[in-house]
Amino acid sequence: MTKSPLNRPSWIALAAAGAALVTVTAALPAGAAQSPGGGSPTTAAATVRDRRTDPIDAAALQASLGTPADGLFAGAMARVGGREGRWTGTMGAVSADPDASFRVGSISKLFTSTVVLQLVAEGRLSLGTPVQRLLPGTVPAHWEPITVEQLLSHTSGLPRAACWDANAVYTPAELVRTVTECPQAGEPATGTDIPQVYNGVNYFLLGMAIEKVTGHSFADEVTRRITRPLGLRHTYVPAWGETGLRAPALAPHLPAADPWPWAEGGMVSNAPDLERFLTQLLRGRLLPPAQQKLLFELPRHAERGFTRGGVQYARLPDGTEVYGKSGSYGGYTNGVFATRDLRRSVVYSLVPLTTEQRRIEERYLGIAAAAF
Repeated sequence: MTKSPLNRPSWIALAAAGAALVTVTAALPAGAAQSPGGGSPTTAAATVRDRRTDPIDAAALQASLGTPADGLFAGAMARVGGREGRWTGTMGAVSADPDASFRVGSISKLFTSTVVLQLVAEGRLSLGTPVQRLLPGTVPAHWEPITVEQLLSHTSGLPRAACWDANAVYTPAELVRTVTECPQAGEPATGTDIPQVYNGVNYFLLGMAIEKVTGHSFADEVTRRITRPLGLRHTYVPAWGETGLRAPALAPHLPAADPWPWAEGGMVSNAPDLERFLTQLLRGRLLPPAQQKLLFELPRHAERGFTRGGVQYARLPDGTEVYGKSGSYGGYTNGVFATRDLRRSVVYSLVPLTTEQRRIEERYLGIAAAAF
């Protein structure tokens, strides 16, 4: 594999720690009001009002994006779809073209997990396959076996600390070694109930597994299995060294970002493509039933709210359950979520001007409340 041109250890630290998502998980609080003990999430019927015929509230949605005077976001875009119609709105610097491309960050993991589950369905992988057997030399052989399912659901217990060389460039395998061979990191958590700890290294390993099993690049497999069949013309995995966007971009004033996050968080897409991808994934077009059910099942010990299939699950304050993924990279903070019955979906991309997490969280939750 060609080495990445990355020469920025600050990103390596973030990737190894899984910060590409953790810093924005509050967009839809994955750990909130989960079903007791894991398993399949269940709706708390007593707290959920019937919203099956709720019309889209355009005024509330536009208000949820805020204004430039807020000083919170340079720009914001949201696209709402579902059975009750469609709405797209923008605010500030992204308003030129709401269908333009942006860096989706950790939403990339949904594409990675989908390819992995397809390979499981084909019998080329199993959920119980240890990564030590699948990718010899990447994870110490003396560690307790770490399975494909544990990587998907963030229950691998892999350490999140990393050791890196500020002057080095890293391939995915080398990036993994900055974690697994780092004395400060220690060994992974073990036991029958390993806590869910979001860790981007899990998805570097899954990307490597895809390439090992198929003999093709991660980008080729995403194209062949997902973007081409679904007609996602604006969704792709940037090549190593590709810092620009191939189509008009949201908030084009942002500096170019290195494409290093790869299978963990490096993809580019746009709102219509993300809406179509998540809709078709939840509808069952991309996976057979045995793997489809994993998208909605929580591990037994699931503090973070990621399902066995790697999907982010949240129950909103009014009881509405949603599935999807949030992500942040290259100046963009994004999310794509939908109800399981596809009554309503939302895609958003925001350009924060502040690091005040509480204020950002309030805006995320406001968008979610207006959308669903």
